[in-house]
Amino acid sequence: MRIAEIKRKTKETDIELYLNIDGKGECEIDTGIAFFDHMLTLFASHGMFDLKVKCIGDIEVDAHHSVEDIGICLGKAFAEALGDLKGLKRYADKTVPMDEALVLVALDISGRPHLSLSLDVPARKVGNFDTELVEEFFLSFVRNAKMTLHIKKLAGKNTHHIIEGCFKAFGRTLDEATMIDPRREGVLPSTKGVL
Repeated sequence: MRIAEIKRKTKETDIELYLNIDGKGECEIDTGIAFFDHMLTLFASHGMFDLKVKCIGDIEVDAHHSVEDIGICLGKAFAEALGDLKGLKRYADKTVPMDEALVLVALDISGRPHLSLSLDVPARKVGNFDTELVEEFFLSFVRNAKMTLHIKKLAGKNTHHIIEGCFKAFGRTLDEATMIDPRREGVLPSTKGVL
């Protein structure tokens, strides 16, 4: 089974994260940031990943450290759980509607971290969640998972729906890219022989 457990403790956060890539979408999320808990739950549920996240962070300062460090931990967990990357489908993309919002996510498990994020959300906050932290989360994830990720808003004016579409599409895309292709069993998905 492709499982990873990551623990990270700094002066700003104390995180325990469990990931089972081949799960059923079961999750227990407690970051102290309600909107972010909801987004991670959507990600795990739509990606069919079993995910447990417990984060004690300095959210009395703001949510930045917790969101960034959870992105680091989740990226590391995927990198660890995927192992040598042999047999993976590697690429995937999904376009997901959330009411009036439409979001495209494309992913390459490339070994090269890159984020291209084009959301243009109209509001700076959803509840008490700073929308700029969406970019911080995905940037931390790609740097540690060593993946290329493109996220683009195609339509929508409701900030909540746009961000929700991102996390749903991210889960579905990552699920597909991490699937094992039986035709590639034991083979690295690269013509170069390395990722």
